[in-house]
Amino acid sequence: MEVRGLAVYPGSFDPITNGHLDIIQRCLSVFPRVIVAIVENPEKAPLFSTEERRAIIQALFTEEPRVQVETFRGLLVDFVRQVGAQVIVRGLRAMTDFEYEFQMALMNRRLCPDIETVFLMAGESYSYVSSRLIKEIFRYGGDVAGLVPPIVLEYLDRKRRAGDLG
Repeated sequence: MEVRGLAVYPGSFDPITNGHLDIIQRCLSVFPRVIVAIVENPEKAPLFSTEERRAIIQALFTEEPRVQVETFRGLLVDFVRQVGAQVIVRGLRAMTDFEYEFQMALMNRRLCPDIETVFLMAGESYSYVSSRLIKEIFRYGGDVAGLVPPIVLEYLDRKRRAGDLG
C-alpha cells in the first residue's frame, strides 16, 4: 500500500476534543505529516474564535513537528490542492457520521478525483464525544474533564468567567 506524504484533517474543532486528538495521533502512525485544517465558516457562530482554536491546537502539538495547523475558507478540495496534499482524513463515530461523510467524500472525489478520503474510526472511548455535546454540557455546568485536553478546560473556564458561553 502506497502511503502519501501529507494528509489534511479538516474540522471546526470548536473545541478540539480527546476524540480529535486520537484521530490525529493515529494519522501520524500512517502519514508522515498532518495538517489540522480549521474551517472558517461565517455562517456558524463558534464558541471559540479561529485564532483561539488555532492557538489551542498549536499548543497541543508544540513538540510534534509533523503536525501543522492551518485555517481555510471555501472548498476543502481547493485547500487540499493548495497545500499539496492528496489525502483527506475524516473521523467516524457512528453510522450517522458515515452517511454524511460518505456523501462528502463522493462529492470531493467528483470535484477533484486525485484526492482520496480516508476514514478512521473513533476510539471506542470517544465514539460518543462531539464538540457540540462538549459545549452544551459545559454551558449547563456539566463536567467535561477527560473528554477534552486540559488547555481546552482552561479556555472554557475563561469563557465562563467572562460570561461568554454563547
